[in-house]
Amino acid sequence: MARTQRNKATMGHLGLLKARLAKLRRELITPKGGGGGPGEGFDVAKTGDARIGFVGFPSVGKSTLLSNLAGVYSEVAAYEFTTLTTVPGVIKYKGAKIQLLDLPGIIEGAKDGKGRGRQVIAVARTCSLILIVLDVLKPLQHKRIIEKELEGFGIRLNKTPPNISFRKKEKGGVNLTATCAQSQLDLDNVKTILSEYKIHNADITLRSDATADDLIDVIEGNRAFIPCIYVLNKIDQISIPELDIIYKIPHTVPISAHHKWNFDDLLEKIWEYLDLVRIYTKPKGQLPDYEAPVVLKCGQSNVEDFCNNLHKAIMKEFKYALVWGASVKHNPQKVGKEHLLSDEDVIQIVKKV
Repeated sequence: MARTQRNKATMGHLGLLKARLAKLRRELITPKGGGGGPGEGFDVAKTGDARIGFVGFPSVGKSTLLSNLAGVYSEVAAYEFTTLTTVPGVIKYKGAKIQLLDLPGIIEGAKDGKGRGRQVIAVARTCSLILIVLDVLKPLQHKRIIEKELEGFGIRLNKTPPNISFRKKEKGGVNLTATCAQSQLDLDNVKTILSEYKIHNADITLRSDATADDLIDVIEGNRAFIPCIYVLNKIDQISIPELDIIYKIPHTVPISAHHKWNFDDLLEKIWEYLDLVRIYTKPKGQLPDYEAPVVLKCGQSNVEDFCNNLHKAIMKEFKYALVWGASVKHNPQKVGKEHLLSDEDVIQIVKKV
């Protein structure tokens, strides 16, 4: 595929090969038949408002980072593969409880099962944010390998889901609608890819300039789109001019886990990428409780989401809510269940009598 010249004549053939590869990868990830039990030490219960996984090669400083951030002991030694199971820790930052997972080091070929790589990447799929911890002296070489391993397991880093709607139907053939100009996909290419999945009747709408990979991701439907920060560790071993260059790389934070350098910048970046919304509660006739906010994901933070987070029964008795903060035009404002709340809003729920 890498040697194939890319033009209109070969696009259909390349799309077919990509679809075939995606199918084979899926069969590798989910083998048929009853497998053994879950890997020991990998089934960590989800706690807190968000979950962050540390992914990286052995001996890049993941355990030192967890120990110094969360105060949890994760065995640290000068040899590789010191961490053999998932080690959890929790930090409290800006009122939110964030679970940190120190995952065992992965090696090249992890997506194919080498070095318990599948269990490690399967845990990474459940995270709200992935921190790829890299050795600052060899970052690009390791970065490419880890990205390739995660991509092969259906994890898409710092990407948004493709703006493609796909619906199977009983009859009528393949209908393709594009709302903008397409540089790669046409009806023949789409039909070729769908035929590999034995789909001959479907409605597809492309709302952006999509690639064959985007269409395959939508058809597969098991892709995890997760934000990612590249943490370049051991900056105590490089010069200041080199550090200035590293700071220009997107999605990157340079740190020294051993000396606890630049942890403030890392925590601020984590907060920015998690995109959480803190809502403070105000009981009637009392001051707001600023100690324990209700933490919601941005975009899933309307009044109904807030009520369901507290208790499912609240919505049955819900009448309206009073809100103070950035999401309203005047304080307090009477709002319904569809109102979208902003970070650090104060809310008071009024129930039906």
